[in-house]
Amino acid sequence: METLLTMLRAAGDRTRLRLLILLHEAELTVSELTQILGQSQPRVSRHLKLLCDAGLLERFKEGSWVFYRAADRGRGADFGRFLLDLAGRDEAVASDRRQLGSVRAARAAAAAAFFKTNAAEWERIRSLHAPDQEVEAAILRLLPAAPVESLLDAGTGTGRMLELLAPRVRRGVGVDVSPEMLAIARDRLERARANHCQVRLADIHRLPFPPDLAFDVALFHQVLHYLDDPQAAVMEVARLLKPGGRLLIADFAPHDLEFLRSELAHRRLGFPDREVESWFAAAGLEPVASEAIAPATDKASSGKLTVKIWMATKSALADARAKEAA
Repeated sequence: METLLTMLRAAGDRTRLRLLILLHEAELTVSELTQILGQSQPRVSRHLKLLCDAGLLERFKEGSWVFYRAADRGRGADFGRFLLDLAGRDEAVASDRRQLGSVRAARAAAAAAFFKTNAAEWERIRSLHAPDQEVEAAILRLLPAAPVESLLDAGTGTGRMLELLAPRVRRGVGVDVSPEMLAIARDRLERARANHCQVRLADIHRLPFPPDLAFDVALFHQVLHYLDDPQAAVMEVARLLKPGGRLLIADFAPHDLEFLRSELAHRRLGFPDREVESWFAAAGLEPVASEAIAPATDKASSGKLTVKIWMATKSALADARAKEAA
């Protein structure tokens, strides 16, 4: 009863209700919310604190910024969705949504500027391996077609994997250490209307999720070759998989393109099957599939890259073996 009363008191204010409606549509900072509502930052911050304390909003720090989002799990999420259904049409809400469009446009411009600055490097790598469409088609083929309850995209970058898999998942979370990349990902997901997917600033070696949060599917897409200790990242993500959950890795097969290390910060020049399989064993995972995607025939000369996809599942038997090995 007390929890319900707290939520009712928090939502029982016109400004707080407007905030709640806005934050069901997008993740926003205090400064963005003050711009949309035309109210002072201290006033907006006080309202946000009350909504967070009531469990209706979640607060996430990203570098020097703090983002707010409507709760998407638990009683607060259920109550928030109920209020959203009752809110109906209102001129203030319509005005807020128009202002939100301006905020999104400014974000998109900033993301596009960052992407343009770095596009040459990304395109250079893309030119060396099979088209992205072929790799993405293989990922879709290997992952479950039925709706997935929860997905973790470790090292989400620009958020492309979340966008690709959004139609198949009920809840998606992407993490990355780059605020600039997360800005692109957040803009991409908002344009795709994938509000059930979110991104967070986090180190994939130390994921900040509560013990009760576990995922049905997790993936690393072109991430592990940047890491000093890819096995540690695999073990950290595997820890958060549900029994029967799947982990998918898409990365390069071994190659000798040293310029990727010297010029583009690649730590590892691809991975052999035996190394990836050793990570799975250490993490209590059982390999279930692998696939190699080579460049087109006319590109398969020296200096080209083969993309490998490895998939494993978390089983009680594999978990027991991992504990024995430890």
